[in-house]
Amino acid sequence: MPLSTGTLLGPYEIQSPIGAGGMGEVYSARDTRLDRTVAIKILPPHLSEKADAQERFEREARAISSLNHSNICQLYDVGQQNGIRYLVMEHLLGETLASRLKKGPLPLDQLLRIGAEIGDGLDRAHRSGVVHRDLKPGNIMLTKSGAKLLDFGLAKSSATSAATSDVTAAYSSPTISQPLTAQGTLLGTFQYMSPEQVEGKEADARSDIFSYGAVLYEMATGKRAFEGKSQISVASAILEKDPEPITSVLPMAPPSLDHVIRGCLTKDPESRWQSAGDVARELRWISSSGSQAGMISAPPLRRRIRERLLWAALVAGLLGVALWMSLRTERPNTLVRASLLPPPDTTFDFDGDFSGPPAISSDGTQVAYSARGTRERGSIWIQSLDATVPRKLEGGDGASFPFWSPDGKFIAFFAEGKLKKVPVAGGPAISLADAPNARGGTWGKDNVIVYSADYRDSLWKVSAAGGTPSQATKLDETLHSTHRWPSFLPDGKHFLYLATNHEGASREKSGIYLGSVDSDATRFVLASDSGGLYANGYLLFHFQSQLMAQKFDWKAGTFSGDPIAIADNVGYDTGTWHTTFTVSETGVLLYQSASFKSGYDLKWVDHKGSVVGSAAVGIVYSGARISPDGKRIAVVLGDPKTEIWTLDLAHGSRVRLTFDKATHQMPSWSPDGQRVAYTTQEGATQTFGSSLHAKLASGAGQDEILLQEGGKPGDPAVTLQWPQWSADGKYLVYQRQTGPVGTALWAMPTTGDKKPFPVVQPQSPQARVVQSRLSPDGKWLAYSTTDSGREEVYVTPFPSASSRWQVSQNSGSYPLWRSDSREIYFTGLDDFGVHAADVKVIGNQLEIGSPRTLFTLRASTSIGYPYDVAPSGQRFLIPMAQQSSVTPQMTLVVNWTAALNK
Repeated sequence: MPLSTGTLLGPYEIQSPIGAGGMGEVYSARDTRLDRTVAIKILPPHLSEKADAQERFEREARAISSLNHSNICQLYDVGQQNGIRYLVMEHLLGETLASRLKKGPLPLDQLLRIGAEIGDGLDRAHRSGVVHRDLKPGNIMLTKSGAKLLDFGLAKSSATSAATSDVTAAYSSPTISQPLTAQGTLLGTFQYMSPEQVEGKEADARSDIFSYGAVLYEMATGKRAFEGKSQISVASAILEKDPEPITSVLPMAPPSLDHVIRGCLTKDPESRWQSAGDVARELRWISSSGSQAGMISAPPLRRRIRERLLWAALVAGLLGVALWMSLRTERPNTLVRASLLPPPDTTFDFDGDFSGPPAISSDGTQVAYSARGTRERGSIWIQSLDATVPRKLEGGDGASFPFWSPDGKFIAFFAEGKLKKVPVAGGPAISLADAPNARGGTWGKDNVIVYSADYRDSLWKVSAAGGTPSQATKLDETLHSTHRWPSFLPDGKHFLYLATNHEGASREKSGIYLGSVDSDATRFVLASDSGGLYANGYLLFHFQSQLMAQKFDWKAGTFSGDPIAIADNVGYDTGTWHTTFTVSETGVLLYQSASFKSGYDLKWVDHKGSVVGSAAVGIVYSGARISPDGKRIAVVLGDPKTEIWTLDLAHGSRVRLTFDKATHQMPSWSPDGQRVAYTTQEGATQTFGSSLHAKLASGAGQDEILLQEGGKPGDPAVTLQWPQWSADGKYLVYQRQTGPVGTALWAMPTTGDKKPFPVVQPQSPQARVVQSRLSPDGKWLAYSTTDSGREEVYVTPFPSASSRWQVSQNSGSYPLWRSDSREIYFTGLDDFGVHAADVKVIGNQLEIGSPRTLFTLRASTSIGYPYDVAPSGQRFLIPMAQQSSVTPQMTLVVNWTAALNK
């Protein structure tokens, strides 16, 4: 019996039915806690007792819970009440693709845009180990924010096998006029099944790609790719026939579109496109290429040897043409696109605290970028566009955020807590200034460098010849906590930069600003979540997933004309607020697609850094904590909005803990493993403050506010972060920060008056406490601070903090303890290594052993600890960039302004 209006399922009040099918009923409901509309899918009572129906329903919950992507319908909650199982999902407004197709085929621009969005969502599912197995127009919702994949009821983990089923039973079913999912027979919908599904074989990601091609074909032609009067005739067509070419149905369709779709519909899985992300990128290429889309693009490179052979051809051919065109005195206004691949056996390294976007020289002839190998830290590489191979910059190991001198003879970068420069032709690196945790720099015509020395600081300036740095900008701490990503304007005096706030930015006051080396006066230019670059009379900036350009008179500070999208789905690092692109005044643009950002695999490694196991794969990760018993992980997932989840290591199940509109970070377990504490940041608050919360690790109940501090209008924001309970549960320890500095460690008793008190405070106004971790026995507190001018790790008694002992010797951060409190681990800022030091207690004193290097981190994250240690101390949890069959590449565009007139 359908649920009536007003029925309560947990905190959800049923409002009205949305739809129903053989395996579920969907209702619109109101979340009475958050006062928002949600969609609830229930398993009807008559199916609740059927084991296969329960399994399918639970499979859908597990599948969706592992996915967090803008093109996949989001799961909010799961529950069971009075024998009714239900899923709580994002309420989507729009129409299904099936409904839209009843009106006929889609216009080409809509087909390419929506088709690429479908591919992005499917690619995320596949990278997370989920195969949909029932992709069809009825399971795709078209909304204002883009296409959304629905109904993962037939999804399976790629780690499991799909059960085969009785093919004869399926073929003998009555003729159907609408696409139906055959229950109890083959898994999927006949008109969109792959040949291997029709034959009852195991379905994998490539099976979804076949279905994807069938959907694209129908979007383009208004007809199904495989038709028949019965299921057996449809199945026969899938196995034996090819659909009519798109160009014969639509003569004006680009041949490249037919090529892409046929690559999906190939009978042999080995011959199909191997990634939905590949298909999405091809569709975007067709969309951006205009009349050039008639040319058939080459399939993705699948073998390393082919990759190396074609790498030289791409650079020597296409990039050679690009260089020739960019250097001509009178360049034809012709748009040219090419691809730039990373050096062999490396990947581009653009995201995180110690990497950075690529940088092109002012004359547009050379590109500097960061790349890293499998077992080595990042290095700077130089690619001259008239050369066939790049070369590694000597002295650039471990360097980040490179930028060029105006004459192209030097590269400046950040390494070992310093701003450095090195001759491109070769020579020693020269240190210019301290920069403990930088966020970009720019080199002006008058030999002045403006740079961000620290991630919570203003901009500084220093002579490129060396000298004493001075402030270039002043932080308004009531609005911003950081200035970063400076870039000089053509006069070499004025520069653009990003000003924003770590605790939530006011869109009206945070974004791109204009400053000057001759004055501390600034001017707000544009609301943005990333720094901007000026070239050819335009300001290039990030908006949602696009790279935009708008005519900009920087002298007057005014815009003219409308902003124009020049690239879609451009890479963006939410942790450091930068977009992966660079541009020169000579009309050369270089960017990387966001499709190449594949997230992380959480791996277990031993003390030598060798991988000994896997905890999670393909997640958009920004921090994780292992539970006290080592059986679960509290993890931060999501991009750009982050939520707290728990992962069960034994069963692979996930539980989402946070559901409100805030951003959640920095999880920590209670000593008994029953609760998780975390930081909540509300961007809409007047002072952009943060608060500390906790929730049961099971996900049950409401979250608990542990601590929050208000502020008067105009006061600097108060930031509360990194909560952790003492071993006896008597104290909550946390970091309290006001403004860009002033970070200290505080503790709050959990009983009595609960009055907070300071534990560790910086020893100078310029210093701050960066990271901290209580020992498992509750007697000691390890923390890192910049008291000495660079970050080092210390240990002090807790809660008295009456003395301290230094642990690191040449910089250190992210301290951790072994479960017996007799060994400390920390990371080096110079070598990205994980180090260990023995701890011996002698009375009230400590004896700290000499640090020894265990291994080098292979990845970094922008928010959260870059590693954690198991209670036994025998293995570490490390995020590693997910290996992809797709070769990451950058797109090079010559005469990019020609695209503005299309």
